[in-house]
Amino acid sequence: MSEPEVLRYAAFSDDPSGGNPAGVVLDASGLDAATMQAIAHDVGFSETAFVTPATTGELLDVRYFSPVAEVPFCGHATIATGVAWAQRHGFGTLGLQTRAGFVHLEVSEDPGGQAPTATLTSVPPRTVAAAEEDLAEALAALGWEPDQLDALLPPRVAFAGAWHLVLAAGSAARLAELDYDFERLRRLMDQREWTTLQLVHRTGPASFRARNPFPPGGVVEDPATGAAAAALGGYLRELGLVHAPARVTVEQGIEMGRPSLITVDIPAPASSGIRVTGTAVALPAATG
Repeated sequence: MSEPEVLRYAAFSDDPSGGNPAGVVLDASGLDAATMQAIAHDVGFSETAFVTPATTGELLDVRYFSPVAEVPFCGHATIATGVAWAQRHGFGTLGLQTRAGFVHLEVSEDPGGQAPTATLTSVPPRTVAAAEEDLAEALAALGWEPDQLDALLPPRVAFAGAWHLVLAAGSAARLAELDYDFERLRRLMDQREWTTLQLVHRTGPASFRARNPFPPGGVVEDPATGAAAAALGGYLRELGLVHAPARVTVEQGIEMGRPSLITVDIPAPASSGIRVTGTAVALPAATG
């Protein structure tokens, strides 16, 4: 069996030096989970998406692997997959069957010749209370104090394909100083099956700055996390922190030198999926 082609894209940026890099295998037919995991480890990005096309070409089965484990859903790799697929097979709409459920994906070409744009619609989001002991342990691993949180954005565990603990910093300075105990946080997140922490600071009525530790994937920090942005959208709607329908923007990756921009559309119906939009561009081929 020949080696599958691995494409490399940066999602949530129109500049290859920004955004979150993702691997994309557009034809993973015949690959088992162990092979996918080995490929994702070799690629080394926070996630690699593996696509098995259906016979119609409009429904794709997609699995996502970090360098160390499979994850049920990944937003930035979905955006990258949509753009990569569209550039090979044509722009339009796709249905993705993921381990988290069905995800609708729309991909459009920029008329000005810039980076294409993809919009995913998540599975229905959910938000639950964070257990006091879990919150205390997460704060201890981060080195944060409870009084450094934003009282207007209470801690919750939110889902829109994957689970994320949402913690809102009361100041930009608190968010900027991210130096956490990797193994301690990884143990907690593995126990609770949280994919990343969605650490945010509200910078305006409809804008946020975010950082996402991802120790279960073997990654200290993710520069753009579409699944967490979708979960944040569901959290904001469920807690009445925005007046839906609403649009918010999430800036991420600034501190890492990989600036990313995620647009989150929050429809009014409580059970509807959250729409996450971003651009994606191919990364230059490695040399040497």
